[in-house]
Amino acid sequence: MTEMISTSVLNAENASREPELKRDYDSLGERLSGRGIDIDAIKNKVAAYGVAVPSWGVGTGGTRFARFPGPGEPRNIFDKLEDCGVIQQLTRATPTVSLHIPWDKVADLRALKEKATSLGLGFDAMNSNTFSDAPGQAHSYKFGSLSHTDAATRRQAVEHNLDCIEIGKALGSKALTVWIGDGSNFPGQSSFTRAFERYLDSMKAVYAALPDDWRVFTEHKMYEPAFYSTVVQDWGTNYLIAQELGPKAFCLVDLGHHAPNVNIEMIVARLIQFRKLGGFHFNDSKYGDDDLDTGSIDPYRLFLVFNELVDAETRAAEGFKPAHMLDQSHNVTDPIESLMTSAMEVSRAYAQALLVDRRALEAYQQDNDALMASETLKAAFRTDVEPILAMARLESGGAIAPVATYRAGGYRARVASERPAVSGGGGGIV
Repeated sequence: MTEMISTSVLNAENASREPELKRDYDSLGERLSGRGIDIDAIKNKVAAYGVAVPSWGVGTGGTRFARFPGPGEPRNIFDKLEDCGVIQQLTRATPTVSLHIPWDKVADLRALKEKATSLGLGFDAMNSNTFSDAPGQAHSYKFGSLSHTDAATRRQAVEHNLDCIEIGKALGSKALTVWIGDGSNFPGQSSFTRAFERYLDSMKAVYAALPDDWRVFTEHKMYEPAFYSTVVQDWGTNYLIAQELGPKAFCLVDLGHHAPNVNIEMIVARLIQFRKLGGFHFNDSKYGDDDLDTGSIDPYRLFLVFNELVDAETRAAEGFKPAHMLDQSHNVTDPIESLMTSAMEVSRAYAQALLVDRRALEAYQQDNDALMASETLKAAFRTDVEPILAMARLESGGAIAPVATYRAGGYRARVASERPAVSGGGGGIV
């Protein structure tokens, strides 16, 4: 397997930190044992957990005002895979990459798959793009795609999704994620009912082309780029879509795609209960769909989401098999560093949720003891699980301190010397 950070650097960085890690791990193990928790069992679950990296996430993002490229920007999907390979090598928590078509489309899919394999990577869900126009396409998506008033434009959008499925089949993917920017910016611009009818008809054509072992994830978003209304605006509409399409259709939850102060963990619980939770796009937000680094603003909310996931895992909820992926825009940081820390934050929330005393929690809930139920959750959240995460990385061949090791390895400077500099300027989220 190709190693993007040299083994000598990785080993040296780990050797300097391993004695302290072992002391911290043993100390935490003793404290957890007093709570009836086997630290090794938690570590093994964390080591087996993985979250997909979005191919577009390794490039510098932007806003509608400007984009400021960083050094060593990936030029193509092969460069992106190398950057993703660094993240997986050091964190051991990101074994798959989620592609976005047409951004990542290449003629030689065999070469793409071989490149990923050489880096120890597989492919997660395919993502279709009908929210922007690609060079040379016949019909514009300015006024919609799968719900467009023009039948030819809708057919073009459907065909694009079918193309994504074919690419995914060649690469070993098993899912298609569909998010559309369709909607309206003015009252009266669009018929809410007819637009949704057209969307459902288009999605039924996409659904019919899914292989038997595939799933389709539909994604809701309350605003942007359409600001008055969106066709798939909330989780309720998303659930209706999944029900209408069939058993291979599920709802995808992006943590930024909700109204302020919405109880996202409750939405997760509802979708689990009715067997329609497809997966997640993890990020964080302060005001809306900010696409900030996961856990950077509200790590407790991330923990509460994972509390519902671990609850479902523990009781073996029917149909529970969510896909996990990061979905962020990195405007002022090194994207590789942000994705590494985000992957670790997701793993952290999972580990903390595994520490919840579920028997005690259920008893407090049954007795309507609100304070102690809340304190039971906080006891798990307040636990410093970093020794568990670091030991899981070390034993899997990763880095005890991924960001420090990445910087010591000089990867960014090396690729900056190999990849042409990209000039900044125009707006547009990347």
